[in-house]
Amino acid sequence: MPEKLSTQRLGDLGEEALVDRLIALLPPDPALLVGPGDDCAVVETEHGPWQLLKTDCLIEGVHFLPGSDPALVGRKAIHRAVSDIAAMGGEPRHALVTLAVSADRTLGEVEGWYCGMVAAATAAGCSIVGGETSRLPEKGALLSVAMTGLVAPEHCVLRSGASRGDIIAVTGRLGGSFESGRHLTFSPRLAEARWLVEHARPTAMMDLSDGLGSDLPRLARASGGGYRVDSTTIPCHPGIDVERAIGEGEDYELLATFSPATFATLPARWAAAFPDVPLTAIGEITEDTDEPLPRGWEHYRNE
Repeated sequence: MPEKLSTQRLGDLGEEALVDRLIALLPPDPALLVGPGDDCAVVETEHGPWQLLKTDCLIEGVHFLPGSDPALVGRKAIHRAVSDIAAMGGEPRHALVTLAVSADRTLGEVEGWYCGMVAAATAAGCSIVGGETSRLPEKGALLSVAMTGLVAPEHCVLRSGASRGDIIAVTGRLGGSFESGRHLTFSPRLAEARWLVEHARPTAMMDLSDGLGSDLPRLARASGGGYRVDSTTIPCHPGIDVERAIGEGEDYELLATFSPATFATLPARWAAAFPDVPLTAIGEITEDTDEPLPRGWEHYRNE
């Protein structure tokens, strides 16, 4: 505990600086292979695959709007965590769900959330095994999912493995997620990530949740480098300009890096495996960043 409690407002600090301050308070754990700062924590086990740990939450008014289809809200709650486990090269296994809602919510809405979560978890090979419920003192809703997964050590991909000259690529198209409703209906790139770790071995990978403008700098910093992006190559959804594609977030695509030798043959092999999902090279990892991308989403600073 700091000797003097800070009075700095979180809106002035920003999410990233807040997380850095909180991480500094955590004691080391000898079983922890990868701690805070990646898509999941990675814990060593005595035998077999490593364990992945992830928690994520949905807040009404931030991640979904009042009146949204309850089943789609529940679907998103599970899929956000699955997306992070996929980005580590893993497979989801078990989930715990915490639900905090005000007393005026209807049973039908809450059951709708759970039906959506169960369907999404089952499709991803994951079981919901318990959780917690609590009452909010004011109107609103929060759904929090803690998820475990498994990953073979040779398939585990971190944010920190990219090298200078590696090709930066993204799956799918970016931008317009909230406007179009895709923030509720997206499917995590679980099969695509599994294929990549088995056939292309990304040097680094993460999911795009806060926007390319926030997430690519995080990957580059974790790898000790910078980046160069050709904005004309960024794949945008129809009607979405590059600035929105960079900054809006909620895309849940994969951002990955590959050695130039691997990427030379990757587009053709990828297209044969996933003809409906583009894989687009947008730049490369560099020593430094000469032209930073516009910042994407960051909690507290965007409020």
